[in-house]
Amino acid sequence: MLDWMAWTLPVAVFFTCIVLLLAGMTVWELKSPTTLRKGFLPIATTRGDRLFIGLLAAGYINLAFIGLAGKFTQWFGLEREPSIWISFAVSMAVLALIMRRG
Repeated sequence: MLDWMAWTLPVAVFFTCIVLLLAGMTVWELKSPTTLRKGFLPIATTRGDRLFIGLLAAGYINLAFIGLAGKFTQWFGLEREPSIWISFAVSMAVLALIMRRG
C-alpha cells in the first residue's frame, strides 16, 4: 500500500511531527480559541494560519534541500551528500519562528 514512497526514518519523523502538530493545535484551539494578530508576516494571522504557512515553508525547505543536496556536494567539495537531518532541523526552526513571531 505504501510502496510508492521511500519511507526512510527522516521522512517518517517529518510526517509524525506534522501529525502531532495538527493534533496539538486542534486541542489548543478547543481549549483557547485564537484571535488575529500581526507579526512579521504581511497579514494578520491566527495560529492555524501561521501553522499552515509554516508547514508549507517546512515542506519547501525539505524539497529544496533534497533537490540541492547533490549540488552542495560539488559546491562545497564534500565527500558525500549532507544529511537530510540538517534540512529537518532547519525546517522545524523556521516553522517555530513563524509560529512564534509570524
